[in-house]
Amino acid sequence: MLEEKVETSQSVAEKPGTLLLLGPRGFCAGVVRAIDIVRLALEKLGRPVYVRKEIVHNRYVVDELAEQGAIFIEELDEAPEGSVVIFSAHGVSPAVRQLARERKLRVIDATCPLVTKVHLELIRYVRENYSVVLIGHRDHDEVIGTLGEAPGRVQLITSVEDVENLQVPDPERLVYLTQTTLSVDDTAEIVAKLKERFPAISAPPAEDICYATQNRQTAVKTVASQIDLLLVVGARNSSNSNRLVEVAKHAGARAYLVNNFHEIQPQWLSGCRRIGITAGASTPEVLVEEVVAHLKKRGYTHIEDANIIQEDVRFALPTELRA
Repeated sequence: MLEEKVETSQSVAEKPGTLLLLGPRGFCAGVVRAIDIVRLALEKLGRPVYVRKEIVHNRYVVDELAEQGAIFIEELDEAPEGSVVIFSAHGVSPAVRQLARERKLRVIDATCPLVTKVHLELIRYVRENYSVVLIGHRDHDEVIGTLGEAPGRVQLITSVEDVENLQVPDPERLVYLTQTTLSVDDTAEIVAKLKERFPAISAPPAEDICYATQNRQTAVKTVASQIDLLLVVGARNSSNSNRLVEVAKHAGARAYLVNNFHEIQPQWLSGCRRIGITAGASTPEVLVEEVVAHLKKRGYTHIEDANIIQEDVRFALPTELRA
């Protein structure tokens, strides 16, 4: 990538511009596991293999797996009875699992273990007769699956304002849980308001916002004052990618979300000497490389790595796919 011939444009003045490549960026352990599950299922079990919803929120990844033979469906009734179906990394509700059993589907679960952790926490607290508040984004696949664990027993809130209208039967038995891909800072504000209004509220036994989401946001905040522009490579429906843009803006940096290099607008680059580049947790590195190549042609030929945090998390594959 770095050996590509450079064609300097007028978007950068005489001196070469700098690209600051943030680390960590791109695939997290849950995404790697989910993609590996689809590929191994195709290899070991053969076609057809059906995948309910996008396996991860990135169209490039979905299209690549479709080319390899995966069939993506919205609902289980699109898969023939007895076929192999993979649940996406975002998790599903018990109702979906029950339908899979009724249709005698062979299910392989690619739910991220950190999402499963939130499901198990919710189940435990409901059984212990707690009122549960879930902080998250309405209509996100992960939230839909989590709420499905206890329909009517969980209240979803999305903002500090929602806390004001919250009514609970017993403030002494109240707990909050969160979606795994939220803004750390925004969530902290909501939690602070919850604690102000309900002093006895309990927190989850361990942080629900996943390590990858937190690390990528920390990296953005660390370099925000050092750059003129941040480009976040990620899909529009990727919660963690959108949060990276918000975090950058809150830290004082101009920031844009792009699916790929084609979406970079020339006017964004005007006057920019240092451009930061990061990627959401479901974004393949090849899309970052294409963005870098595109910007090198426009004079950003000096490349710096900003590896803020090292990650070495790995998740085990489902038993049926282990070799």
